[in-house]
This record gives sequence, structure tokens and C-alpha cells, in this order.
Amino acid sequence: MCPISPTLRWNTEDDAWIALGFDWVEGRRSDFAPGSPDLPAIVDTLNRIAELDPPEVARDWPETRWNRFAADEADVSLLQGEALLYTDINPSNLIIGDRSTWAVDWSWPTRGAAFIDPACLVVQLISAGHDAESAESWASGCAAWMDADPKAIDAFASATLRMHRAFAERKPDASWLRAMVEACQSWTSHRGVAV
Repeated sequence: MCPISPTLRWNTEDDAWIALGFDWVEGRRSDFAPGSPDLPAIVDTLNRIAELDPPEVARDWPETRWNRFAADEADVSLLQGEALLYTDINPSNLIIGDRSTWAVDWSWPTRGAAFIDPACLVVQLISAGHDAESAESWASGCAAWMDADPKAIDAFASATLRMHRAFAERKPDASWLRAMVEACQSWTSHRGVAV
């Protein structure tokens, strides 16, 4: 089986940081655009991540990033879970090689509801030019997405829109944040979620 990330060679840590050293791999950033030949490999990589058990160190890393943007405690509970989450899904972090695809830059691994990684992919795909229906159809290639409660996906979509709006208000010159807001608005509209 192909590894999900380059081979770990060393690690060190202090009270604030964990630093990891990996093998160098040959590849290019992935292409999330409609019609990209990379899309099946991207979905396969998310499925392989979803099959991983959280390492012991991640047991104390519950996903809370979206909690303050959720509508209420009931929505917060829909985002909780024990799945290992990668969460930093973007074209630069999924590297396409000749025979492998790697997830790099594991800067935000957490534990939470398994559908969150495919949901993060949906936002990125919309931002890359997919309509919401197309983005969700790619996410449906992920078992975690197919097993998710639609109410949980709605809760995540609305919390993600609120989160990106807050970030974009703090950094109005960041065009990528405006693009994330637009993608989230398109997604919540598609799902009929009022925010």
C-alpha cells in the first residue's frame, strides 16, 4: 500500500511545537479545477486518511475550530467524533507524483466527525471553479461523506461560512479569504442553509 505522507525520518518537540522531518518527494501541487485528472487521486487520499487510527499524540486534540462559529451547542455536537482529521486540504498540501499522491503539511491534525475532511474538500473544489453539486459529487466518493448526517453537513457548512466571514473581516485585503467566503456562500445556498 502506498504511504499517505512521505516517510518520517526524525521528530523533536518542546512545550509549544512538534517538528517533524520527512523524506523529500518528487511531485507537483494538485489541481482541484473541474475536469482535473487529479480529482480521483485526491478523493482516494482522503479515503486513505480516513482509514487511519489517530496516533496516541492526537488523542488530546479534539476538533474545536468551528465550535465558536456553530449556531448552537447541538450543532457543535454534530462536529465531534473520534476520526483522525487532516483538515488543511488545499492544492499545495496534496502532492501528485508519477505513481503516488501524498498529504503533506500536517499542521492541523485533530479528532472529530469523519465527514469534516470531505466537507473541507467541497469548499476548496467550489473555490477552484466547481459548482456546489459537482463538489459534493466528488465528496460522495468518500465513505465518511456518504455516512454523514445531512444535518451535520449543514451545521458544518454554516459554521464554515461564519468562520471565513469573520477571518475576511479581520483581513479585508486577503483575496483568498474572500474566495473562501464566496465558496461557502455558494455551498450553503445549494444546501438551502440560512446563515
